[in-house]
Amino acid sequence: MSRMVDARRAVEMIRPGSRVWLGAGCATPMRLMAALEERAPADIEYLSYLATSVTSGRAGYRHRTFLVTSGMEAAVAAGRVDYVPMSLAEVPVLLATGRLKVDVALLQVSPPDARGFVSLGIAVDLAPAILATGCLAIAEVTPAMPRTHGDSFVPADRFAAMIETTDPIAEYIHPPTGERAPRIARYIAAMIDDGATLHLGPGRWPAETMKYLGDRRHLGMHSDVLTDGIVDLVESGALTGARKSRDRYRIVGSTAFGTQRLYDFLHDNPGIAMAPIDRTADPELIAAQHAMVSVGQAFAIDLTGQACVDQLDGKLYGGVSNLAAFMRGAARSPHGKAILCLASRGRDGASAIRPRLRPDEAVGIARSDVHFVVTEWGIAHLFGRSIRERALALIEIAHPDDREALLREAIAIGHLGAGQRLASQRDYPVEEERRITLADGRTVLLRPTRAGDAPALQALFHRLREEDRYTRFFRRMKSLSLPEAEALCNVNHATEVAFLAVTGERDAELVVGSACYFVDSSTNLAEVAYMIAPEMQGQGLGRAAQAVLVDFAKRHGVRGFVADILPGNQAMRRLAMAIPGKVTVDAEPDLVRVTALFD
Repeated sequence: MSRMVDARRAVEMIRPGSRVWLGAGCATPMRLMAALEERAPADIEYLSYLATSVTSGRAGYRHRTFLVTSGMEAAVAAGRVDYVPMSLAEVPVLLATGRLKVDVALLQVSPPDARGFVSLGIAVDLAPAILATGCLAIAEVTPAMPRTHGDSFVPADRFAAMIETTDPIAEYIHPPTGERAPRIARYIAAMIDDGATLHLGPGRWPAETMKYLGDRRHLGMHSDVLTDGIVDLVESGALTGARKSRDRYRIVGSTAFGTQRLYDFLHDNPGIAMAPIDRTADPELIAAQHAMVSVGQAFAIDLTGQACVDQLDGKLYGGVSNLAAFMRGAARSPHGKAILCLASRGRDGASAIRPRLRPDEAVGIARSDVHFVVTEWGIAHLFGRSIRERALALIEIAHPDDREALLREAIAIGHLGAGQRLASQRDYPVEEERRITLADGRTVLLRPTRAGDAPALQALFHRLREEDRYTRFFRRMKSLSLPEAEALCNVNHATEVAFLAVTGERDAELVVGSACYFVDSSTNLAEVAYMIAPEMQGQGLGRAAQAVLVDFAKRHGVRGFVADILPGNQAMRRLAMAIPGKVTVDAEPDLVRVTALFD
Protein backbone atom coordinates (compact mmCIF):
# COMPACT_ATOMS: atom_id res chain seq x y z
CA MET A 1 0.00 0.00 0.00
CA SER A 2 1.15 3.57 -0.65
CA ARG A 3 2.54 5.28 2.43
CA MET A 4 0.21 8.29 1.96
CA VAL A 5 -3.35 7.02 2.60
CA ASP A 6 -6.58 8.24 4.14
CA ALA A 7 -7.18 7.97 7.88
CA ARG A 8 -9.54 5.00 7.59
CA ARG A 9 -6.99 2.87 5.73
CA ALA A 10 -4.20 3.94 8.07
CA VAL A 11 -5.94 2.75 11.24
CA GLU A 12 -6.85 -0.57 9.61
CA MET A 13 -3.24 -1.50 10.38
CA ILE A 14 -3.90 -1.32 14.13
CA ARG A 15 -4.76 -4.70 15.62
CA PRO A 16 -7.21 -5.32 18.48
CA GLY A 17 -5.51 -5.30 21.90
CA SER A 18 -2.83 -2.80 20.87
CA ARG A 19 -1.35 -0.18 23.14
CA VAL A 20 -1.28 3.08 21.16
CA TRP A 21 1.05 6.00 21.94
CA LEU A 22 -0.45 9.43 21.29
CA GLY A 23 1.63 12.47 20.39
CA ALA A 24 1.74 14.89 23.31
CA GLY A 25 -0.31 17.95 24.12
CA CYS A 26 -1.19 20.23 21.24
CA ALA A 27 0.35 17.71 18.81
CA THR A 28 -2.24 15.01 19.55
CA PRO A 29 -3.27 13.49 16.16
CA MET A 30 -7.01 14.04 16.49
CA ARG A 31 -7.96 12.85 12.98
CA LEU A 32 -6.20 9.52 13.46
CA MET A 33 -7.81 9.10 16.88
CA ALA A 34 -11.25 9.82 15.44
CA ALA A 35 -10.72 7.29 12.63
CA LEU A 36 -9.52 4.68 15.11
CA GLU A 37 -12.57 5.14 17.31
CA GLU A 38 -14.83 4.99 14.28
CA ARG A 39 -13.34 1.64 13.27
CA ALA A 40 -13.29 0.56 16.95
CA PRO A 41 -10.97 -2.45 17.12
CA ALA A 42 -11.40 -4.15 20.50
CA ASP A 43 -9.38 -3.57 23.65
CA ILE A 44 -7.26 -0.61 22.56
CA GLU A 45 -5.33 1.21 25.31
CA TYR A 46 -3.99 4.71 24.75
CA LEU A 47 -0.71 5.78 26.33
CA SER A 48 0.27 9.44 26.63
CA TYR A 49 2.47 11.92 28.43
CA LEU A 50 0.44 15.11 28.10
CA ALA A 51 -3.04 14.77 26.62
CA THR A 52 -5.28 17.83 26.33
CA SER A 53 -8.33 15.58 26.22
CA VAL A 54 -9.34 11.93 26.22
CA THR A 55 -11.14 10.07 23.46
CA SER A 56 -14.75 10.77 22.71
CA GLY A 57 -15.60 7.57 24.55
CA ARG A 58 -17.38 6.16 21.51
CA ALA A 59 -15.13 3.10 21.57
CA GLY A 60 -14.77 2.99 25.34
CA TYR A 61 -10.98 2.68 25.22
CA ARG A 62 -8.83 2.82 28.33
CA HIS A 63 -6.13 5.44 28.69
CA ARG A 64 -2.81 5.18 30.55
CA THR A 65 -1.17 8.54 31.23
CA PHE A 66 1.79 10.07 33.06
CA LEU A 67 -0.09 13.36 33.60
CA VAL A 68 -3.77 13.89 34.38
CA THR A 69 -5.07 17.04 32.68
CA SER A 70 -8.26 19.03 33.11
CA GLY A 71 -9.95 17.33 30.14
CA MET A 72 -9.75 13.96 31.82
CA GLU A 73 -11.90 14.38 34.95
CA ALA A 74 -14.95 12.50 33.67
CA ALA A 75 -12.86 9.62 32.30
CA VAL A 76 -10.89 9.39 35.56
CA ALA A 77 -14.14 9.30 37.53
CA ALA A 78 -15.47 6.60 35.21
CA GLY A 79 -12.36 4.49 35.75
CA ARG A 80 -11.20 4.63 32.13
CA VAL A 81 -7.91 6.46 32.89
CA ASP A 82 -4.95 4.87 34.69
CA TYR A 83 -2.40 7.34 36.08
CA VAL A 84 1.27 6.29 36.23
CA PRO A 85 3.22 8.30 38.85
CA MET A 86 6.84 8.31 37.71
CA SER A 87 9.62 10.50 36.38
CA LEU A 88 9.36 10.77 32.60
CA ALA A 89 13.15 10.64 32.26
CA GLU A 90 12.96 6.97 33.32
CA VAL A 91 10.35 5.99 30.73
CA PRO A 92 12.85 5.44 27.86
CA VAL A 93 14.59 2.77 29.96
CA LEU A 94 11.28 0.95 30.44
CA LEU A 95 10.66 1.14 26.70
CA ALA A 96 14.13 -0.05 25.74
CA THR A 97 13.98 -3.05 28.10
CA GLY A 98 10.47 -3.98 27.06
CA ARG A 99 9.01 -3.48 30.53
CA LEU A 100 6.70 -0.87 28.99
CA LYS A 101 5.25 -2.20 25.75
CA VAL A 102 4.01 0.04 22.92
CA ASP A 103 2.52 -1.46 19.76
CA VAL A 104 1.59 1.64 17.76
CA ALA A 105 2.65 5.30 17.70
CA LEU A 106 0.24 7.94 16.35
CA LEU A 107 2.15 11.18 15.84
CA GLN A 108 1.56 14.57 14.27
CA VAL A 109 4.47 15.76 12.11
CA SER A 110 5.50 18.31 9.50
CA PRO A 111 5.57 17.47 5.77
CA PRO A 112 8.78 15.76 4.59
CA ASP A 113 11.60 18.05 3.45
CA ALA A 114 13.66 17.62 0.27
CA ARG A 115 15.79 14.98 1.99
CA GLY A 116 12.83 12.98 3.19
CA PHE A 117 12.78 13.99 6.85
CA VAL A 118 9.71 15.06 8.81
CA SER A 119 9.90 17.09 12.01
CA LEU A 120 8.24 16.07 15.28
CA GLY A 121 7.76 19.82 15.73
CA ILE A 122 6.35 20.78 19.10
CA ALA A 123 6.29 17.28 20.64
CA VAL A 124 9.67 15.55 20.73
CA ASP A 125 9.46 14.46 24.41
CA LEU A 126 9.16 10.62 24.42
CA ALA A 127 8.62 10.15 20.67
CA PRO A 128 12.26 9.17 19.83
CA ALA A 129 12.22 6.50 22.54
CA ILE A 130 8.84 5.24 21.33
CA LEU A 131 10.01 5.05 17.71
CA ALA A 132 13.23 3.30 18.77
CA THR A 133 11.17 0.31 19.98
CA GLY A 134 10.35 -0.54 16.36
CA CYS A 135 6.62 -0.22 16.91
CA LEU A 136 4.17 0.45 14.09
CA ALA A 137 4.23 4.22 13.43
CA ILE A 138 1.53 6.25 11.69
CA ALA A 139 1.84 9.99 11.07
CA GLU A 140 -0.71 12.75 10.68
CA VAL A 141 1.05 15.24 8.39
CA THR A 142 0.14 18.92 8.56
CA PRO A 143 1.92 21.97 7.09
CA ALA A 144 0.91 23.82 10.24
CA MET A 145 3.44 21.85 12.30
CA PRO A 146 6.60 23.95 12.90
CA ARG A 147 9.84 22.43 11.67
CA THR A 148 11.88 22.59 14.84
CA HIS A 149 15.62 22.09 15.22
CA GLY A 150 17.39 19.75 17.60
CA ASP A 151 16.45 16.06 17.82
CA SER A 152 13.10 16.42 16.09
CA PHE A 153 13.87 14.97 12.64
CA VAL A 154 12.69 11.49 11.64
CA PRO A 155 12.97 9.82 8.19
CA ALA A 156 9.55 9.75 6.56
CA ASP A 157 10.02 6.08 5.71
CA ARG A 158 10.02 5.25 9.45
CA PHE A 159 6.22 5.57 9.21
CA ALA A 160 4.21 2.71 7.79
CA ALA A 161 1.43 5.10 6.82
CA MET A 162 0.78 8.84 6.63
CA ILE A 163 -2.37 10.89 6.29
CA GLU A 164 -2.53 14.48 5.12
CA THR A 165 -4.47 17.24 6.85
CA THR A 166 -4.54 21.03 6.72
CA ASP A 167 -5.81 21.33 10.28
CA PRO A 168 -4.07 23.97 12.42
CA ILE A 169 -2.08 22.89 15.45
CA ALA A 170 -4.19 22.94 18.60
CA GLU A 171 -3.64 25.99 20.80
CA TYR A 172 -3.65 26.28 24.56
CA ILE A 173 -4.24 29.41 26.61
CA HIS A 174 -3.98 29.29 30.38
CA PRO A 175 -7.30 30.14 32.05
CA PRO A 176 -7.45 33.39 34.06
CA THR A 177 -5.15 33.17 37.05
CA GLY A 178 -6.84 35.58 39.47
CA GLU A 179 -5.25 38.01 41.87
CA ARG A 180 -2.98 35.47 43.57
CA ALA A 181 -0.89 34.68 40.49
CA PRO A 182 0.88 38.06 40.16
CA ARG A 183 1.78 38.01 43.85
CA ILE A 184 3.22 34.50 43.64
CA ALA A 185 5.02 35.36 40.40
CA ARG A 186 6.63 38.48 41.87
CA TYR A 187 8.08 36.51 44.79
CA ILE A 188 9.51 33.92 42.40
CA ALA A 189 10.89 36.59 40.07
CA ALA A 190 12.64 38.25 43.03
CA MET A 191 14.76 35.09 43.39
CA ILE A 192 15.81 34.92 39.73
CA ASP A 193 19.02 36.76 38.95
CA ASP A 194 20.61 37.80 35.68
CA GLY A 195 22.21 34.85 33.91
CA ALA A 196 20.02 32.16 35.48
CA THR A 197 18.94 29.15 33.42
CA LEU A 198 15.23 28.50 33.81
CA HIS A 199 12.87 25.57 34.04
CA LEU A 200 9.33 26.86 34.36
CA GLY A 201 6.79 24.06 34.71
CA PRO A 202 3.47 23.97 32.85
CA GLY A 203 1.32 25.23 35.74
CA ARG A 204 -0.30 28.66 35.93
CA TRP A 205 2.01 30.16 38.55
CA PRO A 206 5.30 29.28 36.79
CA ALA A 207 3.91 30.58 33.49
CA GLU A 208 2.87 33.84 35.16
CA THR A 209 6.41 34.34 36.45
CA MET A 210 7.73 35.03 32.95
CA LYS A 211 5.73 38.27 32.86
CA TYR A 212 8.00 39.68 35.59
CA LEU A 213 11.40 38.77 34.12
CA GLY A 214 11.55 41.22 31.22
CA ASP A 215 14.14 43.40 32.97
CA ARG A 216 16.62 40.52 33.50
CA ARG A 217 19.55 39.93 31.22
CA HIS A 218 21.17 36.82 29.75
CA LEU A 219 18.61 34.35 31.08
CA GLY A 220 18.72 30.84 29.63
CA MET A 221 16.00 28.21 29.18
CA HIS A 222 16.30 24.45 29.68
CA SER A 223 12.80 23.13 30.25
CA ASP A 224 10.49 20.23 29.51
CA VAL A 225 7.63 22.46 28.35
CA LEU A 226 7.96 25.70 26.35
CA THR A 227 5.11 28.22 26.52
CA ASP A 228 4.25 31.59 25.00
CA GLY A 229 6.14 33.52 27.66
CA ILE A 230 9.50 32.68 26.10
CA VAL A 231 8.62 34.81 23.06
CA ASP A 232 8.15 37.90 25.23
CA LEU A 233 11.42 37.22 27.08
CA VAL A 234 13.36 36.89 23.83
CA GLU A 235 11.82 40.05 22.39
CA SER A 236 12.61 42.01 25.57
CA GLY A 237 16.26 40.94 25.40
CA ALA A 238 16.03 39.04 28.68
CA LEU A 239 16.38 35.53 27.25
CA THR A 240 19.65 35.11 25.34
CA GLY A 241 21.22 31.97 26.80
CA ALA A 242 24.60 33.68 26.76
CA ARG A 243 25.61 32.36 30.19
CA LYS A 244 24.37 28.79 29.84
CA SER A 245 26.93 26.09 30.57
CA ARG A 246 25.42 23.80 27.93
CA ASP A 247 23.55 24.60 24.70
CA ARG A 248 24.69 28.20 24.91
CA TYR A 249 22.46 30.67 23.08
CA ARG A 250 19.82 27.96 22.55
CA ILE A 251 16.44 27.43 24.20
CA VAL A 252 16.07 23.74 25.03
CA GLY A 253 12.69 22.08 25.45
CA SER A 254 10.85 18.83 24.77
CA THR A 255 7.26 19.96 24.24
CA ALA A 256 5.70 23.27 23.25
CA PHE A 257 2.31 24.13 24.65
CA GLY A 258 0.78 27.44 23.60
CA THR A 259 -0.62 29.55 20.79
CA GLN A 260 0.15 30.15 17.12
CA ARG A 261 2.48 32.98 18.16
CA LEU A 262 4.69 30.43 19.91
CA TYR A 263 4.56 28.01 16.99
CA ASP A 264 5.56 30.74 14.54
CA PHE A 265 8.50 31.59 16.79
CA LEU A 266 9.66 27.96 16.91
CA HIS A 267 9.44 27.34 13.18
CA ASP A 268 12.88 26.92 11.57
CA ASN A 269 14.49 28.77 14.49
CA PRO A 270 18.11 27.61 15.06
CA GLY A 271 17.94 29.15 18.53
CA ILE A 272 15.55 26.39 19.58
CA ALA A 273 16.71 22.83 20.32
CA MET A 274 13.88 20.35 20.86
CA ALA A 275 15.26 17.37 22.77
CA PRO A 276 14.00 14.04 24.15
CA ILE A 277 12.62 14.13 27.68
CA ASP A 278 15.39 11.92 29.08
CA ARG A 279 17.83 14.65 28.09
CA THR A 280 15.92 17.71 29.23
CA ALA A 281 14.90 16.03 32.52
CA ASP A 282 18.23 14.38 33.31
CA PRO A 283 19.19 15.61 36.81
CA GLU A 284 22.93 15.47 35.98
CA LEU A 285 22.52 17.62 32.86
CA ILE A 286 20.25 20.01 34.76
CA ALA A 287 22.80 20.31 37.56
CA ALA A 288 25.50 21.13 35.01
CA GLN A 289 23.66 24.27 33.92
CA HIS A 290 24.74 27.62 35.32
CA ALA A 291 22.47 28.92 38.12
CA MET A 292 19.63 26.55 37.23
CA VAL A 293 16.27 27.69 38.64
CA SER A 294 13.41 25.19 38.59
CA VAL A 295 9.89 26.43 39.33
CA GLY A 296 7.20 23.79 39.86
CA GLN A 297 3.68 23.81 41.23
CA ALA A 298 2.15 21.85 44.11
CA PHE A 299 -1.40 21.56 45.42
CA ALA A 300 -0.72 21.00 49.13
CA ILE A 301 2.22 20.78 51.52
CA ASP A 302 2.52 19.71 55.14
CA LEU A 303 4.44 21.54 57.85
CA THR A 304 7.51 19.35 57.37
CA GLY A 305 7.73 20.08 53.62
CA GLN A 306 6.13 16.98 52.07
CA ALA A 307 4.34 18.13 48.91
CA CYS A 308 1.43 16.69 46.96
CA VAL A 309 1.69 17.42 43.22
CA ASP A 310 -0.70 14.95 41.61
CA GLN A 311 -3.93 15.10 43.62
CA LEU A 312 -6.26 18.08 43.88
CA ASP A 313 -9.22 18.08 46.27
CA GLY A 314 -8.74 14.35 46.72
CA LYS A 315 -8.84 13.57 43.00
CA LEU A 316 -6.04 12.66 40.62
CA TYR A 317 -4.76 15.73 38.80
CA GLY A 318 -1.36 16.75 37.45
CA GLY A 319 1.52 14.34 37.88
CA VAL A 320 4.97 13.70 39.27
CA SER A 321 6.19 14.09 35.68
CA ASN A 322 9.61 15.82 35.57
CA LEU A 323 9.29 17.97 38.68
CA ALA A 324 11.38 15.88 41.06
CA ALA A 325 14.16 15.54 38.47
CA PHE A 326 14.29 19.29 37.82
CA MET A 327 14.19 20.16 41.52
CA ARG A 328 17.04 17.77 42.32
CA GLY A 329 19.07 19.00 39.38
CA ALA A 330 18.50 22.69 40.17
CA ALA A 331 19.41 22.14 43.82
CA ARG A 332 22.78 20.71 42.76
CA SER A 333 23.49 23.39 40.18
CA PRO A 334 26.07 26.02 41.24
CA HIS A 335 23.97 28.94 42.53
CA GLY A 336 20.82 27.05 41.54
CA LYS A 337 17.40 27.21 43.19
CA ALA A 338 14.60 24.65 43.43
CA ILE A 339 11.30 26.49 43.93
CA LEU A 340 7.90 24.97 44.63
CA CYS A 341 4.89 27.29 44.50
CA LEU A 342 1.25 26.92 45.49
CA ALA A 343 -1.75 29.01 46.45
CA SER A 344 -2.13 29.33 50.22
CA ARG A 345 -5.70 28.02 50.00
CA GLY A 346 -7.20 25.37 47.78
CA ARG A 347 -10.39 25.51 45.76
CA ASP A 348 -12.34 24.33 48.82
CA GLY A 349 -11.15 27.35 50.82
CA ALA A 350 -9.06 25.26 53.21
CA SER A 351 -5.41 25.98 53.86
CA ALA A 352 -3.14 24.25 51.34
CA ILE A 353 -0.44 24.32 54.03
CA ARG A 354 -1.54 21.56 56.37
CA PRO A 355 -0.35 20.09 59.68
CA ARG A 356 -0.40 16.76 57.85
CA LEU A 357 -1.30 15.85 54.29
CA ARG A 358 -4.75 14.33 54.00
CA PRO A 359 -5.17 10.57 53.52
CA ASP A 360 -6.13 11.17 49.87
CA GLU A 361 -3.00 13.29 49.20
CA ALA A 362 0.11 11.36 48.23
CA VAL A 363 3.63 12.67 48.73
CA GLY A 364 4.94 13.52 45.25
CA ILE A 365 8.00 15.50 46.34
CA ALA A 366 9.87 14.30 49.42
CA ARG A 367 10.55 16.88 52.11
CA SER A 368 14.27 16.26 51.67
CA ASP A 369 14.00 17.62 48.09
CA VAL A 370 12.00 20.77 48.88
CA HIS A 371 14.15 23.91 49.06
CA PHE A 372 12.05 27.07 48.54
CA VAL A 373 8.26 27.26 48.89
CA VAL A 374 6.34 30.28 47.62
CA THR A 375 2.73 31.33 48.19
CA GLU A 376 1.07 34.68 47.61
CA TRP A 377 2.13 35.56 51.19
CA GLY A 378 5.86 35.06 50.89
CA ILE A 379 8.86 32.76 50.56
CA ALA A 380 9.89 29.94 52.90
CA HIS A 381 13.36 28.42 52.71
CA LEU A 382 13.32 24.84 54.00
CA PHE A 383 16.44 23.04 52.84
CA GLY A 384 18.79 22.14 55.67
CA ARG A 385 16.28 23.43 58.23
CA SER A 386 14.90 21.55 61.22
CA ILE A 387 11.27 20.49 61.51
CA ARG A 388 10.70 23.40 63.91
CA GLU A 389 12.23 25.90 61.50
CA ARG A 390 10.30 24.45 58.54
CA ALA A 391 6.97 24.58 60.34
CA LEU A 392 7.50 28.19 61.40
CA ALA A 393 8.57 29.27 57.91
CA LEU A 394 5.58 27.59 56.25
CA ILE A 395 3.05 28.96 58.74
CA GLU A 396 4.45 32.41 58.04
CA ILE A 397 3.49 32.12 54.34
CA ALA A 398 0.05 30.56 54.97
CA HIS A 399 -3.11 32.65 54.61
CA PRO A 400 -3.22 35.04 57.61
CA ASP A 401 -6.62 33.70 58.66
CA ASP A 402 -5.15 30.18 58.89
CA ARG A 403 -1.92 30.94 60.75
CA GLU A 404 -3.20 30.79 64.32
CA ALA A 405 -4.89 27.43 63.74
CA LEU A 406 -1.75 26.06 62.09
CA LEU A 407 0.33 27.40 64.96
CA ARG A 408 -1.89 25.60 67.50
CA GLU A 409 -1.74 22.37 65.47
CA ALA A 410 2.04 22.59 65.12
CA ILE A 411 2.42 23.05 68.87
CA ALA A 412 0.04 20.14 69.54
CA ILE A 413 1.97 17.86 67.18
CA GLY A 414 5.25 18.92 68.76
CA HIS A 415 6.72 20.71 65.76
CA LEU A 416 6.85 24.01 67.70
CA GLY A 417 7.30 24.95 71.35
CA ALA A 418 4.36 26.01 73.50
CA GLY A 419 5.45 29.66 73.66
CA GLN A 420 5.83 30.17 69.91
CA ARG A 421 3.97 33.12 68.37
CA LEU A 422 3.83 34.97 65.08
CA ALA A 423 3.85 38.75 65.23
CA SER A 424 3.11 39.52 61.59
CA GLN A 425 -0.21 38.73 59.90
CA ARG A 426 0.67 40.26 56.54
CA ASP A 427 2.51 39.02 53.48
CA TYR A 428 6.28 39.24 53.38
CA PRO A 429 7.02 42.76 52.03
CA VAL A 430 9.34 41.75 49.20
CA GLU A 431 8.90 45.20 47.68
CA GLU A 432 10.90 46.61 50.61
CA GLU A 433 14.04 44.67 49.73
CA ARG A 434 16.95 46.89 48.72
CA ARG A 435 20.30 45.87 47.26
CA ILE A 436 23.06 48.34 48.10
CA THR A 437 26.73 48.70 47.23
CA LEU A 438 29.16 49.46 50.05
CA ALA A 439 32.18 51.74 49.92
CA ASP A 440 34.51 48.82 49.17
CA GLY A 441 32.34 47.58 46.28
CA ARG A 442 30.66 44.69 48.08
CA THR A 443 26.90 44.30 47.66
CA VAL A 444 24.47 43.66 50.50
CA LEU A 445 20.76 42.88 50.48
CA LEU A 446 18.69 44.79 53.03
CA ARG A 447 15.47 42.86 53.61
CA PRO A 448 12.64 42.72 56.15
CA THR A 449 13.07 40.06 58.82
CA ARG A 450 11.09 36.84 59.14
CA ALA A 451 10.17 34.94 62.28
CA GLY A 452 12.67 32.22 61.40
CA ASP A 453 15.64 34.63 61.28
CA ALA A 454 16.33 34.35 65.02
CA PRO A 455 19.20 31.79 64.77
CA ALA A 456 20.94 33.91 62.10
CA LEU A 457 20.58 36.97 64.32
CA GLN A 458 22.09 35.03 67.22
CA ALA A 459 25.05 34.20 64.97
CA LEU A 460 25.55 37.90 64.21
CA PHE A 461 25.45 38.69 67.94
CA HIS A 462 28.28 36.25 68.63
CA ARG A 463 30.43 37.77 65.87
CA LEU A 464 30.18 41.24 67.43
CA ARG A 465 33.02 42.59 69.55
CA GLU A 466 32.29 42.81 73.27
CA GLU A 467 32.23 46.62 73.16
CA ASP A 468 29.75 46.51 70.22
CA ARG A 469 27.38 44.30 72.24
CA TYR A 470 27.64 46.69 75.18
CA THR A 471 26.88 49.80 73.12
CA ARG A 472 23.91 48.03 71.48
CA PHE A 473 22.32 46.48 74.58
CA PHE A 474 23.67 48.75 77.34
CA ARG A 475 24.83 45.77 79.36
CA ARG A 476 27.56 43.15 79.28
CA MET A 477 25.98 40.20 77.46
CA LYS A 478 27.61 36.86 76.76
CA SER A 479 24.61 35.41 74.94
CA LEU A 480 21.43 36.35 73.10
CA SER A 481 18.77 33.78 73.89
CA LEU A 482 16.45 32.44 71.18
CA PRO A 483 13.42 34.27 72.68
CA GLU A 484 15.45 37.51 72.79
CA ALA A 485 16.51 37.07 69.16
CA GLU A 486 12.93 36.27 68.12
CA ALA A 487 11.75 39.49 69.76
CA LEU A 488 14.13 41.40 67.45
CA CYS A 489 13.06 39.73 64.19
CA ASN A 490 9.55 38.29 64.76
CA VAL A 491 7.90 41.69 64.24
CA ASN A 492 4.61 42.95 62.86
CA HIS A 493 6.16 45.26 60.20
CA ALA A 494 3.92 48.08 61.44
CA THR A 495 4.76 49.33 64.94
CA GLU A 496 7.69 46.89 65.12
CA VAL A 497 10.00 47.00 62.11
CA ALA A 498 13.25 45.18 61.52
CA PHE A 499 15.59 44.73 58.56
CA LEU A 500 18.56 42.44 58.13
CA ALA A 501 21.60 43.08 55.96
CA VAL A 502 22.64 39.82 54.33
CA THR A 503 25.25 38.57 51.90
CA GLY A 504 25.38 35.33 49.93
CA GLU A 505 22.70 33.25 48.23
CA ARG A 506 19.18 33.18 49.64
CA ASP A 507 19.63 29.61 50.80
CA ALA A 508 23.00 30.37 52.43
CA GLU A 509 22.63 33.90 53.78
CA LEU A 510 25.10 35.45 56.19
CA VAL A 511 23.60 38.18 58.34
CA VAL A 512 26.03 41.10 58.54
CA GLY A 513 23.78 43.74 60.04
CA SER A 514 20.47 44.49 61.75
CA ALA A 515 18.39 47.64 61.89
CA CYS A 516 15.11 47.94 63.76
CA TYR A 517 12.70 50.38 65.33
CA PHE A 518 9.83 50.12 67.79
CA VAL A 519 7.11 52.77 67.88
CA ASP A 520 5.97 54.39 71.15
CA SER A 521 2.21 54.74 70.63
CA SER A 522 2.01 57.66 73.08
CA THR A 523 4.42 59.85 71.07
CA ASN A 524 4.40 58.18 67.63
CA LEU A 525 8.20 58.29 67.80
CA ALA A 526 10.24 55.18 67.10
CA GLU A 527 13.30 54.04 69.01
CA VAL A 528 16.00 52.80 66.64
CA ALA A 529 18.89 50.39 67.12
CA TYR A 530 21.54 48.80 64.91
CA MET A 531 24.03 45.94 64.90
CA ILE A 532 26.79 45.89 62.29
CA ALA A 533 29.26 43.02 61.91
CA PRO A 534 32.87 44.08 62.59
CA GLU A 535 34.01 43.33 59.02
CA MET A 536 31.28 45.62 57.66
CA GLN A 537 31.87 48.63 59.86
CA GLY A 538 33.13 51.81 58.21
CA GLN A 539 31.71 50.85 54.81
CA GLY A 540 28.46 52.84 54.95
CA LEU A 541 26.18 49.94 55.88
CA GLY A 542 24.78 51.67 58.96
CA ARG A 543 23.92 54.82 57.01
CA ALA A 544 22.28 52.77 54.21
CA ALA A 545 20.25 50.75 56.72
CA GLN A 546 19.15 53.93 58.46
CA ALA A 547 18.03 55.45 55.15
CA VAL A 548 15.85 52.37 54.54
CA LEU A 549 14.33 52.64 58.03
CA VAL A 550 13.63 56.37 57.62
CA ASP A 551 11.96 55.82 54.27
CA PHE A 552 9.80 53.01 55.67
CA ALA A 553 8.87 55.01 58.78
CA LYS A 554 7.86 58.11 56.82
CA ARG A 555 5.60 56.07 54.55
CA HIS A 556 3.94 54.56 57.61
CA GLY A 557 3.25 57.82 59.40
CA VAL A 558 5.95 57.76 62.10
CA ARG A 559 6.84 61.28 63.36
CA GLY A 560 10.52 60.65 63.91
CA PHE A 561 13.26 58.57 65.52
CA VAL A 562 14.73 58.47 68.99
CA ALA A 563 18.16 56.98 69.62
CA ASP A 564 19.53 56.33 73.11
CA ILE A 565 23.33 56.25 72.90
CA LEU A 566 26.13 55.66 75.37
CA PRO A 567 28.37 58.78 75.60
CA GLY A 568 31.41 57.00 74.19
CA ASN A 569 29.62 55.65 71.11
CA GLN A 570 30.62 58.36 68.67
CA ALA A 571 29.84 56.31 65.56
CA MET A 572 26.20 55.85 66.60
CA ARG A 573 25.97 59.49 67.58
CA ARG A 574 27.16 60.62 64.13
CA LEU A 575 24.70 58.23 62.51
CA ALA A 576 21.77 59.54 64.55
CA MET A 577 22.72 63.15 63.88
CA ALA A 578 22.50 62.39 60.14
CA ILE A 579 18.79 61.53 60.31
CA PRO A 580 17.01 64.06 58.05
CA GLY A 581 14.81 66.49 59.96
CA LYS A 582 14.91 68.57 63.10
CA VAL A 583 17.50 66.97 65.38
CA THR A 584 17.85 67.72 69.10
CA VAL A 585 20.33 66.28 71.58
CA ASP A 586 19.69 65.71 75.29
CA ALA A 587 22.99 64.76 76.91
CA GLU A 588 23.28 63.32 80.40
CA PRO A 589 26.35 61.84 82.10
CA ASP A 590 25.37 58.23 81.36
CA LEU A 591 23.18 58.65 78.27
CA VAL A 592 22.79 60.75 75.15
CA ARG A 593 19.31 60.91 73.61
CA VAL A 594 19.07 62.09 70.00
CA THR A 595 15.58 62.94 68.75
CA ALA A 596 14.99 63.55 65.06
CA LEU A 597 11.60 64.80 63.85
CA PHE A 598 11.19 64.08 60.15
CA ASP A 599 10.77 66.89 57.65
